[in-house]
Amino acid sequence: MTSTPPRFGYTLPVFACAAAIAALRWLRQEQLEINAVSVDLIEPADTVEIPIEQVAKIGEGMALAITTSDPGDNLDLTRNTPIWVLVEWLEEDKRQSPFLNGVAKGEQSVHSSLQTPHSSIRIKGGEGIGRMVNAGDKPAIYAYAQRLLQENLQRLLSPEEKIQVTIILPFGRSLAQRTSNAAFGVVDGLSLLGTTGISQPLSATGQLEAFREELQHKAHFDCLVFCVGENGLDLARQLGIHPDRMVKTANWLGPMLVEAGLQQVKSILLFGYHGKLIKLAGGIFHTHHHLADGRMEILTAHCAKLGLPTAALQAIFQSATAEDALFYLRQLDDANGGAIADQVYSSLSEAIDTRSQAYIRTMIDTQVTVGSLLFDRDRRIIVKSQNGAALLYQVC
Repeated sequence: MTSTPPRFGYTLPVFACAAAIAALRWLRQEQLEINAVSVDLIEPADTVEIPIEQVAKIGEGMALAITTSDPGDNLDLTRNTPIWVLVEWLEEDKRQSPFLNGVAKGEQSVHSSLQTPHSSIRIKGGEGIGRMVNAGDKPAIYAYAQRLLQENLQRLLSPEEKIQVTIILPFGRSLAQRTSNAAFGVVDGLSLLGTTGISQPLSATGQLEAFREELQHKAHFDCLVFCVGENGLDLARQLGIHPDRMVKTANWLGPMLVEAGLQQVKSILLFGYHGKLIKLAGGIFHTHHHLADGRMEILTAHCAKLGLPTAALQAIFQSATAEDALFYLRQLDDANGGAIADQVYSSLSEAIDTRSQAYIRTMIDTQVTVGSLLFDRDRRIIVKSQNGAALLYQVC
């Protein structure tokens, strides 16, 4: 029996770019109907057709186009969400359009714009695009999305033409409440995040086979670095870890640890956001929140193990997120001049290593050294376990 491979889709920046292309073409030609446009994904080097739901003239020199997100066979909350993009001709002395003062932002100010030097394209975040609170409230439109928009739209402009592109996610603010965006400093909306135009179905079971295949190709290294998501991959690169050693696991940490053992990999460095890896300290080896959580319970247990008072344990247990709990522990340290946060996370990291090594031994009779490195929402390293510190030195 052969299984159907999971269907890939496209990331949000691709749909935003498609809508921008459609709106610009409408401005130039005022076509009656635009059903699809071609988008150069850049990463990967491919051109794809993206359906356009609607496009219309909004005012003089302004057009709005709408696409609908399709992330493929993935557990993605942005599935079928509309993406609106407003494109308008921009004159040197032009400021903000009246349309954006009302409808697009619900009478709130538009986020700051993103514009490279000498660029003829100004990109703005409208309603539903998050703000990066650690970057001066800039719109959460990351490098790949900016490059995608700039390169695709620039080809359609003559040298003297300038446009303003405002991206709007009508349901972005409400959808963001169901994500961990705030833990990474993005509030009031979603991010246009990613390093590629392809949305791999990371939550589909077929994708696990692709991850295993990647691991098998890299199993000749004595130590591999497991990164749960894009934030881990990015930080690992910044620390100088060679990409050939890095394996993206998504939430499939348990099966991937076992596969490493089967491939006789000697050691694994787990590299991830603390809100994910904490779960391993409690024996949860599939980290998707739809399946299991337990983060506050695990954190509270380790705080109790270290003798924290009842009031502190209650505060940790009632924290809304792992980031809130970490912030509370750091507040305790500031108030008392202690190192409670370091002690708690050292305890957690050692438990992650121990439980992970035991998990592999339970499944197969082999010994794999596991170390862990946990970082916070600002991508600052919180803790390296004893094994993790040694393995990080080895892979760097």
